[in-house]
Amino acid sequence: MKTKNFIIDAPDPLEAIKFRMEQQGLFNRDLAAILGSKSRVSDIFCNTRKLNLKMIRKLNEELNIPLETLVKEY
Repeated sequence: MKTKNFIIDAPDPLEAIKFRMEQQGLFNRDLAAILGSKSRVSDIFCNTRKLNLKMIRKLNEELNIPLETLVKEY
């Protein structure tokens, strides 16, 4: 029997953040403590603000999301 391998694309940064938040039972207010404010979190999830380098580093350190995932275009 031949084994088939399927390539699974890495999620976009927002989906990765939401997934990790769900895994850890975090809410937007918890993310606000990491990123600075509730409005910043809201802007990021509404796509009116992009992640900057400082945010990417904090998310990597605090939520252990791979840098390769966080720096992808979305």
